[in-house]
Amino acid sequence: MSVNVYDVAYELEKSVRESNDYKELKSLYEELNADSEAKQLFDRFRTLQLELQQKQMMGQEISEEEVQQAQQTVAIVQQNEKIAKLMEAEQRMSMLISELNKIIMKPLEEIYGNPEEQ
Repeated sequence: MSVNVYDVAYELEKSVRESNDYKELKSLYEELNADSEAKQLFDRFRTLQLELQQKQMMGQEISEEEVQQAQQTVAIVQQNEKIAKLMEAEQRMSMLISELNKIIMKPLEEIYGNPEEQ
């Protein structure tokens, strides 16, 4: 019997949406969006984060000034309880996705091996 991998993937998506980690993340994000000051601060942080990631991916150097600005922004962001809780929930969700990815990649690792172990 052949398994439809896409059906399984959609079932996995549904399971992720029903997980406590996802529900908590969604709830915290909604709380943050209801607080205009926290949302504005979070949006500024995300924009800066994306800009720096884009520079890295394009091979551009990040200036000392940009590093200092990022560090200052992180320090300010972490002082906001709503943002700090959201970031913790994001980290848990990221770990879950990473673990799922490892599971999904096992068949290919069995064929090609794990590059991290070579």
